[in-house]
Amino acid sequence: MSPLNSNNKVIHFTGICGTGMASLAVLLKLRGHQVRGSDENVYPPMSDFLAQNKITVQSGFSAKNLDPEPDLVVIGNALSRGNPEVEAVLESKLSYISMSELLKEYFIRGKTSLVVSGTHGKTTTSSLLAWVFESAEKAPGFMIGGIAENFKASCRDGDGNYFIIEGDEYDTAFFDKRSKFFHYLPDQLILNNLEFDHADIFDSLADIKKAFRLMLRLIPRNGLIAANGDDANVQTVLESAYSPVVKFGFGKTSDVRALNLETSESGTAFEVEDKRRKESEQVKKFELKLSGAYNVRNALGVIILARYNGITDQTIQAAFNSFQSVRRRQELRGEVNGIAIYDDFAHHPTAVRETVTAIRQKHPGRRLIAVFEPRSNTSVLKIHQEVLIDSFREADEVILTTPHRLAQIPVEQRLEVPEVLKSLNDDKIPAYVFPEVNEIIEHLKTNCRSGDVVLIMSNGKFDNIHQRLLEAL
Repeated sequence: MSPLNSNNKVIHFTGICGTGMASLAVLLKLRGHQVRGSDENVYPPMSDFLAQNKITVQSGFSAKNLDPEPDLVVIGNALSRGNPEVEAVLESKLSYISMSELLKEYFIRGKTSLVVSGTHGKTTTSSLLAWVFESAEKAPGFMIGGIAENFKASCRDGDGNYFIIEGDEYDTAFFDKRSKFFHYLPDQLILNNLEFDHADIFDSLADIKKAFRLMLRLIPRNGLIAANGDDANVQTVLESAYSPVVKFGFGKTSDVRALNLETSESGTAFEVEDKRRKESEQVKKFELKLSGAYNVRNALGVIILARYNGITDQTIQAAFNSFQSVRRRQELRGEVNGIAIYDDFAHHPTAVRETVTAIRQKHPGRRLIAVFEPRSNTSVLKIHQEVLIDSFREADEVILTTPHRLAQIPVEQRLEVPEVLKSLNDDKIPAYVFPEVNEIIEHLKTNCRSGDVVLIMSNGKFDNIHQRLLEAL
């Protein structure tokens, strides 16, 4: 591996348009390196983000993209043998590295590493944590799996002693099948929740638990683990902890718990009881400009780490007041003729349920239409079908499109969309499937009325449905 401790190295990112890869590319560009990249899926927001930072991106993979030879090639975790750039790197003996290893050695080592992990909520929690530390003038560096609106970026090479990072359990690269979070040198951890996900790399929930157990072994004894005390899967994983653990949640067994939630269109107010404090200081009230009980849980983890690092409740609340969330997380894309269009990254059934419920709480008197693209490697499978059906119960109407890469999924393993529709229609929730996005847009254009809320959920571009719908209404 070529050292990057001097400026003006030429670095090529193969698979640059992944959120993490694009973020890291920008960090290195800001350090003075010459950065370029390539990808076959070049679309906003990451394509815009890279263009704004003057990073050239070649569309499509080719050995020619490595000419002239770079000093280092960063290989994304979505790439594998057979990719023309991967093959060229191996044949030419070019120096290469994974994104996670590069982060570890050149951005995290030497700093206090705060890692946010779990199946759901990592991006929002990481963004909120970074903004709280920024508001406390701690100037953290960070790497987040989305565009944090307060920073207008998903990454920063901070001047402070902290680095905040989203700890993804997905594998690192084709040459390193460990979860990414093994590379992040965690000193302090938020563990939000645990469910079966990433069916393409994990065979079972037990496999996912094993990865988290091994990760907990990396946290030093003088570190801290803030963990969801309401999640049974988390409790079993915590048995492998060697560090102090603080449990948060809504249940009485948690050390830090949320009480008396009050929801409104502007967000959520709640009280935080910290049993570790003396009685007169145990309960404090907070307000959050986010909807949903799951976001209150996210905030609890942030409060615990912020307090642990000497940040006052007053500063935490000030940061909550000015927090602008993350793109594609309950993002209001626009409102036309009284019809609101929301975009959310939800793809796991639990995330779909929580997001639908949160938007319902935010707009209790309005008709809610949920549009979902089964696109992730888990959501296209039958394994979560019943849970997915239940996740739509708070919606007034549901629209699905054909599962992504359907032809590549064995018939017996596929999500059975007709069964999903039948179950919902039997429960008096109108449900439809449209193979093409233009059909969804036409249906909504014809049937939406003033006051409706359309919630669009996908972990992909979804053929730019959000903007096209706003223009059509």
